[in-house]
Amino acid sequence: MAVRPSAVAGQFYPGNADRLRKQVSDLLANIATPIKSIPEALIAPHAGYVYSGATAAAAFATLRNGAQTITRVVIIGPAHYVHVLGIAAPTVDAFETPLGRVPVDTSALDAIAGLSAVIRDDAAHAPEHALEVELPFLQILLASFRVVPLLVGEVTPKEIAQVLFQLWDSSGTLIVVSSDLSHYHDYETARRLDAATAVAIERGDWASLAPHQACGSLAVAGLLMETGRRGLTIRRLSLCNSGDTAGSRDRVVGYGAWMFAQTAS
Repeated sequence: MAVRPSAVAGQFYPGNADRLRKQVSDLLANIATPIKSIPEALIAPHAGYVYSGATAAAAFATLRNGAQTITRVVIIGPAHYVHVLGIAAPTVDAFETPLGRVPVDTSALDAIAGLSAVIRDDAAHAPEHALEVELPFLQILLASFRVVPLLVGEVTPKEIAQVLFQLWDSSGTLIVVSSDLSHYHDYETARRLDAATAVAIERGDWASLAPHQACGSLAVAGLLMETGRRGLTIRRLSLCNSGDTAGSRDRVVGYGAWMFAQTAS
């Protein structure tokens, strides 16, 4: 079995399994808002847990009611370290965190291999944190699932939407877009920028999103195209920045969480 080992355990989140399990469980336990709808898609941040863990927990806590129905999770986010021409899928059989190995849905990757934007590129996945940091939340909440890990490089929102359309299954599939919001502005500037980005997301205005608003803007735009086509309702779950959590307010990073479902309850 070919395994993609953890790249950021001990940095973005605890490298010890017991400490990681406790931190994720505690973050989820702090989210008490009851949500009846079962999400079909989520947007969640991907910074270190001390900064964005509470916002990520707000997204993943919505899975509590429907966790038993989810068997496959498509996680798509930006490639931060390796230049990618297209959408990079791995060739490995599993992704590993301190909580264990998550099998890759290789059949799903084979199904999208014929799309022109999809390439195979393990080098892009090797150092990447954007997808990895979402996995421990899913490992805690879901009994068993396969992951479809995709990294976005030079590609159009339409091509991303085509991939999501191909993978979307109303039974058993969850889409997770991994993205932070604005980067390295002062606190008040970031609050203004992120508030405007949040409104654009909630209006489904995918065409107005740009990289300076969110590092995963292309993936978010592709998601909005597809969720708009499907008529899903969007709900904001959290919006803050690192100045609200564990960082200074001189150069902050913004974080937001949203869910997409058939109803807004």
